[in-house]
Amino acid sequence: MIDDMLRTPEAIRDAERWTAHNYHPLPVVISSAEGSWLTDVDGRRYLDCLAGYSALNFGHRHPTLIAAAHAQLDRLTLTSRAFNHDQFADFCRELAELCGKDLVLPMNTGAEAVETGIKVARKWGYQVKGVTPGQANIVVAEGNFHGRTTTIVSFSTDEDARADFGPYTPGFTVVPYGDLAALTAAIDENTVAVLIEPIQGEQGVVVPPEGYLPGVRRVCTEQNVLLIADEIQSGLGRTGDTFACDHEGVTPDMYLLGKALGGGIVPVSAVAANTDVLGVLRPGQHGSTFGGNPLACAVATEVVRLLATGEFQRRSVELGARLHAGLRSLVGRGLVAVRGRGLWAGLDIDPTLMSGREACERLAERGVLAKDTHGATIRLAPPLVITEEEIDHAVAQLAAVLAG
Repeated sequence: MIDDMLRTPEAIRDAERWTAHNYHPLPVVISSAEGSWLTDVDGRRYLDCLAGYSALNFGHRHPTLIAAAHAQLDRLTLTSRAFNHDQFADFCRELAELCGKDLVLPMNTGAEAVETGIKVARKWGYQVKGVTPGQANIVVAEGNFHGRTTTIVSFSTDEDARADFGPYTPGFTVVPYGDLAALTAAIDENTVAVLIEPIQGEQGVVVPPEGYLPGVRRVCTEQNVLLIADEIQSGLGRTGDTFACDHEGVTPDMYLLGKALGGGIVPVSAVAANTDVLGVLRPGQHGSTFGGNPLACAVATEVVRLLATGEFQRRSVELGARLHAGLRSLVGRGLVAVRGRGLWAGLDIDPTLMSGREACERLAERGVLAKDTHGATIRLAPPLVITEEEIDHAVAQLAAVLAG
């Protein structure tokens, strides 16, 4: 009788009936959120330990970001890039300064930022490096996740993402992640870029071996190849620095940014690079109707200003240490391994106990939301506004799930 009064089952049935099945969500239907907490249609609260794959680094409905959105909604939301607007220059300038770059090109989604990076690298290769026309290639890593467009899945090694979407776009060479020798060997006279995640998120928060990123930077410089860092998930405070590359003192030629840049309110992405790279684009060669729109810029400018204080980077360091200490205490007690940096962790569960999906379902029953990937691995990426008590609560619930 009680189940008949719940709204969740009907909402899930309707979603299953009217949407394509390209996702397999947990059986939770969210209706409101604040900070690190979500509430479903039946009034049950959940601690959000996924944060929209880092899109919600500042938590749900951060007051500064909500205020910026409300103020802009009352003034101007969209013009298209056919005109300038009064939020555009400030956003581009402040993000460029945060990145230490000359120029910014705003887009909307992370996949658009990656596509933009690919196009810019190819054009740079032809116009600046002198690559043979039509022969530009880009080196990428196994286990990558850069988006789901037809070009991007062409160099994915995840068969679920790639299978049956061919014919595939040529011009990419895949090498093992973390293998500097293989990467070096793959570069030839027509290589225009190395596109890499400084930490592979979708693969299970995989941190490369120490020295790998500096090695990639060195090789790219020696071979006159652009280093493109996909910091869409790893950037903007998630790992304890503004960018994951910062941990090893690496500065890429191009940053690809997204997710957290929109403050959990609007989709915002961007490419940041110096003039000698982004300057190859001319009017009419690349664009986006919604890229850099007034509402997006107003919110994203406040995101950049929050990051400029360093507060959220510090929180990620301090609270991340607490999270990882708690998780490491569970190795041998249901966990096989823990990886990650800052407030970002990949956990390998003993596959004889349960799958990652089963673990996430059981966590949800205990009021904690996380996401599985690749069998027995789950990812934790709580908002950077999470508290020590909430971290301890999440770890305790995971321990209870693993204990059965």
